[in-house]
Amino acid sequence: MGMGRGRKRDISQKAHLLLPVKCRKVTGAHWGSATTMYHRMTTDDPFPKTTASFCKMNSRRSASPSVQELEHVMDSCRMELNEIDEVWPNLYIGNITAAHNKEELRKRGITHILNAAHAAWGSKGNPTFYGPEFHYYGIAAEDSPDFDLSVHFRPASEFITKALSVPNGKILVHCILGRSRSAALVLAYLMICQNFSLADAVRKVLQNRAISPNRGFLKQLQDLDLELRYKIRLCRLL
Repeated sequence: MGMGRGRKRDISQKAHLLLPVKCRKVTGAHWGSATTMYHRMTTDDPFPKTTASFCKMNSRRSASPSVQELEHVMDSCRMELNEIDEVWPNLYIGNITAAHNKEELRKRGITHILNAAHAAWGSKGNPTFYGPEFHYYGIAAEDSPDFDLSVHFRPASEFITKALSVPNGKILVHCILGRSRSAALVLAYLMICQNFSLADAVRKVLQNRAISPNRGFLKQLQDLDLELRYKIRLCRLL
């Protein structure tokens, strides 16, 4: 049975609140036309990373955004997908090409590699490939909505924390395209270790990189968001 008009309107309105201010300025009659208008508006200015053109989303701390709302927000980002981007101080998300370019990694000062596509076709990353120069951690994740990535959220976050605690430590978190598996792990890190809500974590990463974790990963992140919120409320009661 199709989604009712009222429900569609509700999702669009809620997702509208998550969008960057610059995007929300052009929203009009409905989401589709707004996305088209926004794409036209940013044709000559595709979310420059170093400017304020990609403004803050409205914070929605009272409730975790739905998967549909998150998808609306990420699908509306027209930022060019680079091989590698710094999304948090000394924390990078990248694709397989960036991960295999050890010379470029050296130039950037990368010290740690978290490969979310370990043993996947096309991925050469392993401890032997990187040698003692880089600290390597591999997760053999599949970019499938049915894959349980949540069991890796905390181990991955611990590895990222360890990397960033080392003097001059820098870490690249990558998969094949640098949009789904790696992005989901970085979002989980921001939520677990930096106390971001899911909405705020997505907003933060989208300031510097286009991402699109699959629907299954978004649901797992939503569950993590609710779990962390519950723990915060529980601690306040104690």
